[in-house]
Amino acid sequence: MTNKLQDSPFIKVLDNLGFQPEVAGGFAGEWLGSGKEQRVVSPVDGETLGTVTNITPAEFDTILGRCHKAWLGWRLVPAPKRGEVVKALGDELRKNKDALARLVTLEMGKTLRESLGEVQEMIDICDFAVGLSRQLYGLTMPSERRQHRLQEQWHPLGVVGVISAFNFPAAVWSWNTALALVCGDTVLWKPSSKTPLTAIACTKLAEKVLRQFGFDPAICSLAIGRGSDIGDLINTDPRVALVSYTGSVPGGRHVGRLVQERFGKLILELGGNNAIIVSDHADLDIALQAVYFGAIGTSGQRCTSTRRVIVHEALYETFVARLLELYRRTRIGSPLEEATLMGPLVDAAAVTTFQEAIQNVQHQGGKLLHGGESLPNAGGCYVTPCLAEVTSDLPMLQEETFAPLLYLMKYRTFAEAIAIQNGVPQGLSSAIITHDLVEAEVFLSAAGSDCGIANVNTGTSGAEIGGAFGGEKETGGGRESGSDAWKAYMRRQTSALNFSGRSELAQGIFLEI
Repeated sequence: MTNKLQDSPFIKVLDNLGFQPEVAGGFAGEWLGSGKEQRVVSPVDGETLGTVTNITPAEFDTILGRCHKAWLGWRLVPAPKRGEVVKALGDELRKNKDALARLVTLEMGKTLRESLGEVQEMIDICDFAVGLSRQLYGLTMPSERRQHRLQEQWHPLGVVGVISAFNFPAAVWSWNTALALVCGDTVLWKPSSKTPLTAIACTKLAEKVLRQFGFDPAICSLAIGRGSDIGDLINTDPRVALVSYTGSVPGGRHVGRLVQERFGKLILELGGNNAIIVSDHADLDIALQAVYFGAIGTSGQRCTSTRRVIVHEALYETFVARLLELYRRTRIGSPLEEATLMGPLVDAAAVTTFQEAIQNVQHQGGKLLHGGESLPNAGGCYVTPCLAEVTSDLPMLQEETFAPLLYLMKYRTFAEAIAIQNGVPQGLSSAIITHDLVEAEVFLSAAGSDCGIANVNTGTSGAEIGGAFGGEKETGGGRESGSDAWKAYMRRQTSALNFSGRSELAQGIFLEI
């Protein structure tokens, strides 16, 4: 294979991570893949990064069978011992942080500083899960029957199928995997076809750790292939106890229907259409920073990216003028360069979707204030971030455009701002910038934001791993990462233990025979 990246540090990155550009896309203790070859192209400059051989349906059955068999043994390993394995995985990620981050940047296009943050998030969730391995608490409850004990406990669930998106090609796997492993589950990962090399790198690191501990490496299995092929095999197979799906709302509807038809468990992390309210009591410097990064970070390709800004009419003109100045100075270019603030979109199709959305906004009466152009830059998928002035009844506001397209609108009363914020089908992340305590408290109350994440004086992006991550409405209702999200990866069992020496039912019923 010949390409410019062969002469760059890319090959050294792959060497450090333990593989070459031509690789098989399936793993369950051994690497396999005899299906269609897939060329992986970098959005940075359009060059080929490598070739991955997808798995076939027959190979999928083999992989899932081995992953399920591995679970039968893994579930019996004491949870603190499972935590030691996850701790070692976190240590391995620390050692390979720079190489893995560079691979994420080359394959997905986010800036290197963001990729380093993504890998750090993986390390952090491993640290969190290590402590969790000694805190998988159940409850004891008072029994209404004499000399009875009533309790609940949590048991390993089974194989967790992780179907992840391109925008966080490593972190989403780690959120699920770190928790699933300490909970006694095994993991079968189907990554986005846009970022298979990152998935292979992560799986190789997990394989290394599992082998070092003497465990079956099929505990962390991999299945690369098209969603309509391999994804649906995961969704319909009863051996997969839980499906964690990150993706679009239409994709989530499809996955949800298939999994629920067989009464499987679901975690859905779907679209975000996130808004920031900029109050007339706001610190404008904080507001500008929150909005600017929220909109252009990862080139607008985060589920928590800021899509809508609802600004009080008294400071609207000042805010927009200052935001426009930031947009005009945005450094767009290679995400490997430290000075770059915004890299490319993930592929040419994303550029087309972005520009079609801008046309629709203009047709619906929106006013373009800045950007929206395609930048042919060394073959990459670069665009200028777009600002559009709109009214709150614009139909496009109901849709999520996965690109740096930001809508600006005015509000007069605080109640109006809350109504605009909540007036979309999605409910992931939200924020208000204000120094008014009453506004902040109302925003966080039952009468305020209807999203799974609600922030005050910080933006919609940048969720910490300590809190459960996820949203409401068409975002799917799933929760991953911190807090008690671990409970989704286990099965709850309520138990009554009778030590009275007689038989007694609840509600005071006695049966004598």
